[in-house]
Amino acid sequence: MKGSQKESEKVGWDQMRSLSGNPISAPVAQGRTLPKLMVWLILFVSVTYIVYTLKLVSTSRACDNDLITPPLMTVLSSQANVTMVASTAEGIPNRTATTVALRREIPEAQKRTELRHIVFGIAASAKLWDQRKNYIKLWWKPKEMRGIVWLDNPVKTRRNEGLPPVRISGDTSRFSYTNKQGHRSAIRISRIVSETFRLRMKDVRWLVMGDDDTVFVTENLVRLLAKYDHNQYYYIGSLSESHLQNIYFSYSMAYGGGGFAISYPLARALERMQDRCIQRYPGLYGSDDRMQACMAELGVPLTKELGFHQYDVYGNLFGLLAAHPVTPLVSLHHLDVVEPIFPNTTRVEALKRLMVPMELDSAGLMQQSICYDKAKGWTISVSWGFAVQIFRGIFSPREIEMPSRTFLNWYRKADYTAYAFNTRPVSRNPCQKPFVFYLSKARFDPSMNNQTVSEYLRHRAPHPLCKWKMADPEDIDKVEVYKKPDPHLWQSHLGETVAGSSWTRRRDRQNTWQ
Repeated sequence: MKGSQKESEKVGWDQMRSLSGNPISAPVAQGRTLPKLMVWLILFVSVTYIVYTLKLVSTSRACDNDLITPPLMTVLSSQANVTMVASTAEGIPNRTATTVALRREIPEAQKRTELRHIVFGIAASAKLWDQRKNYIKLWWKPKEMRGIVWLDNPVKTRRNEGLPPVRISGDTSRFSYTNKQGHRSAIRISRIVSETFRLRMKDVRWLVMGDDDTVFVTENLVRLLAKYDHNQYYYIGSLSESHLQNIYFSYSMAYGGGGFAISYPLARALERMQDRCIQRYPGLYGSDDRMQACMAELGVPLTKELGFHQYDVYGNLFGLLAAHPVTPLVSLHHLDVVEPIFPNTTRVEALKRLMVPMELDSAGLMQQSICYDKAKGWTISVSWGFAVQIFRGIFSPREIEMPSRTFLNWYRKADYTAYAFNTRPVSRNPCQKPFVFYLSKARFDPSMNNQTVSEYLRHRAPHPLCKWKMADPEDIDKVEVYKKPDPHLWQSHLGETVAGSSWTRRRDRQNTWQ
């Protein structure tokens, strides 16, 4: 029964196949057709891509790779202006040979701050003008700088004297002044920023205030201000060296003698409200605290920069200058009060000598390096462009970087606890008194790997007898310091300022430390 059933099913299937006309192998043929279609599709896409690429290459123009610099990638992404330049190798326009040059058009507001963006407002007195104008001549560059000297009364001026233009401050008689210890000239001086702003000079980013006995290191001032966004409100300066001064006035106040900087938008806001602000503070002592009071009303805190130096001290600045903080030297003040910074010279002559290393490497001026001669057991401190000290014995950097108390407090009766920073006493041990060498001359020497060579001569002050049985620096007459200028020192990193040094003895023996 099963066999006959299978035969009948077979006959039925054969009939159905014959009626449909389809061979038994049809499903297999359909499966082979699909890969063929995929191959033809891939070939079509490939041919299309090749034809399109050849057409694109044949119609494109040659580009001068030398004209495309790395910053170009940023330019293209920021949609900066692109300039098309067609020229031949000889610089003659040519329609057939076209070069595509992409140049970056940087908006003026985004360019780095330069000296031309700064305007100085200098407070001066007609009574002291003939004496103090010599300080301004040291640092003022008439063709490169902009600024005004604001005086209380007219003075005699001469052309081509190398000084800023002179103006007379506005009348301040309408303002009340009730401080019995001060002088109402403080109101006039406090308004210098506003009066300078009203001149409406173009392309100004910063207004810098100073006194007629302030000396600015302008290259370092530019370096410092370039760190900040001039479109924001900034009030930049430093404190007094006297703790008592800061207590009496404010630890939030920039001292104007050391100089301070105000961004242009802040100067605009100050100009609008300063006269009303001054009326609210008739009892304040000086111009600096009136300025700070108005800054407080505007909600702008002091941004402290240690390179501005008020120098509220008396005596010898050696201890402060020989241990300058790790920051660019921006200003010096009260130069009529302290002794000349170099011995056996006048104040102006001493500053002229300082201008020599300032021109060579302003970024490294007064920067301290501490070295050791292990064989002799000496500690050497180099304040580049100013002085070198050699100590018997090994002193830690923590101790040497503290200023020695060669100066006196602004308040005569105050002791060393009245300074706003750490100090160390001048050693009473005769063997630990340093041998001091002051800058004599400096030059740039391209033959020595483009280094500066500064020479420091021994200061022949009386030196007490030392009974220590160790190497004695007594016979050293001269120290030479070799340093490679680094104008980007404060933009990149804090590196060593001294490349190498040597000292010369009377008997023409030389030693070198690294």
